[in-house]
Amino acid sequence: MKPVVISGTGLFTPPYSISNDELVTAYNAYVELYNQEHAAAIAAGETAALEPSSSAFIEKASGIKSRYVMEKEGILDPAHMTARIPERADEQVSLQAEMCVAAAREALDRAGKQASDIDMVLVACSNMQRPYPAMAVEVQDALGIEGFGFDMNVACSSATFGIQTAVDAVRSGRARAVLMLNPEITSGHLNFRDRDSHFIFGDACTAVILEAADTATSTHQWEILDSKLKTKFSNNIRNNFGFMNRFDEAGIGAPDKLFRQQGRKVFKEVCPMAAETIADTVRNAGLKIEDVSRYWLHQANLNMNLLITRTLLGRDAEPNEAPVILDTYANTSSAGSIIAFHKYQDDLPSGANGVICSFGAGYSIGCVVVRKK
Repeated sequence: MKPVVISGTGLFTPPYSISNDELVTAYNAYVELYNQEHAAAIAAGETAALEPSSSAFIEKASGIKSRYVMEKEGILDPAHMTARIPERADEQVSLQAEMCVAAAREALDRAGKQASDIDMVLVACSNMQRPYPAMAVEVQDALGIEGFGFDMNVACSSATFGIQTAVDAVRSGRARAVLMLNPEITSGHLNFRDRDSHFIFGDACTAVILEAADTATSTHQWEILDSKLKTKFSNNIRNNFGFMNRFDEAGIGAPDKLFRQQGRKVFKEVCPMAAETIADTVRNAGLKIEDVSRYWLHQANLNMNLLITRTLLGRDAEPNEAPVILDTYANTSSAGSIIAFHKYQDDLPSGANGVICSFGAGYSIGCVVVRKK
């Protein structure tokens, strides 16, 4: 098969960061207001009092210390607790497209490519800000790219599924080069009033250029050796927001219209699936686990990543073997593993092997084995 490489990556980081302390202060202020407002019902045993959160609890549960967001003040307002981002006119570039363009420009620069070199734009992420027109087509227009574009959603695994889709397009001759983007405004689907999840997500956008190896000229190229995609239905991570909500007005605004998960079940079920998928993909690439220099894993929970790498290696991974970015970015859904790859790839020598792996709602798992040229 025609060799395909990742020839460039890009990252857009939002302008605002929220520390655990800031988030906890806002959440606990909300808890106090709620408990005061429902004091009679709580005293009567009709309503449970809300428990405060703490920075220590958040870091122990997740490894997260802070997160970037597109808007900060609305999230930290105890009476609002949602970002305040005004709608834009149809004639303006949308927020997700703006994020994509910023990340794309860095990826194009690193790949040494122009818009005229790209034939396909793929936006792959957990949440699109609108059903249509496709975000990818808007980004295509904003960058002046000919060809075609489309959106896809496989939740947190969208980027790895997008990489495989791009590889297939290049190998088939459908596209000379593909721009794959992951614009995640995950703060939009997060319930900041839920103690168990109010700290999980952050916003970011990543970009990846994939092209045939014989056209690549960039300094840092990663050949795709093998990949594996796997899905298995589960309700343990779910968001029921959608256009059908208007059919039953009783559910509008209900907690299930935002992100929710059964965290313990996810941890117990996804970790072994991810470890098994990585081991299978590495083996199918003709490698052994000890041949892999670095794991760029989905950045959802530090304890999950520690368990997955421990299962694979038979020991705790060294920090440089499985880089962590969720301490400052939190869970950025599909963008997480690509942020890690973008930030921690240039130091590896030619011939080094690595694994990009994402996993999440669906369940979905995508694993890509790469080698530096």
